Amino acid sequence: MGTNLKNLLFRFYFMQEAGIMNFIRTILIILAIYYALKIIGRYVFPIFMKKMMQNVEKKFNEQQGRTTTQKQHVKEGETIIDKAPNTNAKSNNDVGEYVDYEDVE
Repeated sequence: MGTNLKNLLFRFYFMQEAGIMNFIRTILIILAIYYALKIIGRYVFPIFMKKMMQNVEKKFNEQQGRTTTQKQHVKEGETIIDKAPNTNAKSNNDVGEYVDYEDVE
């Protein structure tokens, strides 16, 4: 019975020791990850945002370039009307029966 108690105390002592060391190691890992993400965010995020802004600016300039090239072909005093395509080209006659309602007083 005495050896079982010693064995139990020995296990408890080393479990506490390992638990504390694992806890400290976990805290250090969390802090390291936090500061690494903070540093990466400080340097990488602005570069990423700059690239995105350049892409948006490029697309905007391409769209503006198309409209300015279209306007360059128009002579002064000439009117151009761009017609939108007719979206209601086909009507569906199978929508139901028409009912004419009358107001009753």
